[in-house]
Formats: sequence, C-alpha cells, structure tokens
Amino acid sequence: MNPNRIHIRYGLIIAVVLIAYFLLLRLFGLHENPWLRVFNGAIVAYGLYAAIRLRRVLEGDKFDYYKGFKTGIYSGFLATLVFVGFMALYMYHLDPEFPEMLLDTWMKDYNQGPGILIFILVVEGFASTVVLTLAFMQKFKPSWNPKKRAQNA
Repeated sequence: MNPNRIHIRYGLIIAVVLIAYFLLLRLFGLHENPWLRVFNGAIVAYGLYAAIRLRRVLEGDKFDYYKGFKTGIYSGFLATLVFVGFMALYMYHLDPEFPEMLLDTWMKDYNQGPGILIFILVVEGFASTVVLTLAFMQKFKPSWNPKKRAQNA
C-alpha cells in the first residue's frame, strides 16, 4: 500500500462507519438523541489512530511527525466532508423534518435553517480531527530522547 494514499482509504472508511452508525440509530428511532453522537467521536478517534499507526508501520524509520500529522488531518477532514455531505443530503432531501425537530429543541427563538446544523457538523468534525491528531501524534512521534536512541542502536 502506498503510504501517501492511507488518508483516502481511512477517511472514506471513517465516513462510511459514521453514516452506517447514523442509519442504525435512525432505524431504531434514536437519531434524535444528541447524547448518542458521543460515539461519533469514538469512531473518528479509532479511525485516525489506525490511519496514523498504519502510516508509521509502513514508513518505519522514515516516519516523522509531519507525515503522521498530515495523515491524521487529511483522514479526518475527508471523513468530515463526506459525512457532512451525506447529512446535508439527508436533511435537505430525505427527512426535512429532522433538522426542524433538532432546531426546535436547541434554538427555539432563532429562525435558523438546516444550514446551521451543517456548519456545526463541519466545525465539530474539523476541531475533533485536529485535537485527536495532536493527541495521537504524542504517542507516535519519533523520540528525541538520547537514551532511547542509544538503546536501539
């Protein structure tokens, strides 16, 4: 596998799993419960972790912080954009009552359309991608500790 294509593979996998999770919740009528969206973070976190880990395994000694960070960011941003595209299609065409129900419970006094929900999803996805990638790169970055380098030699 080409290490420069990992973000495409994992970004699409993360997006498909997020869409499947949403549709599963929809099947059981739980898609209106905002607390179940917490598991979206767990899905994204595992996907980003796996993408960065695979990049590190494939690159070996050539792996550096920049390559891992780039893989995490690209994977998360691609997953966010694909998932937001699906949600826009769902909210505007498949179930137009869904955003109205969410907006009635969240923002009663503001006449906002589904666009605000799309904006929230984009900001949420991008922010969680950056934070999770920075956190995971603390584990995967090459050590600058001279003691560890001497032991490995």
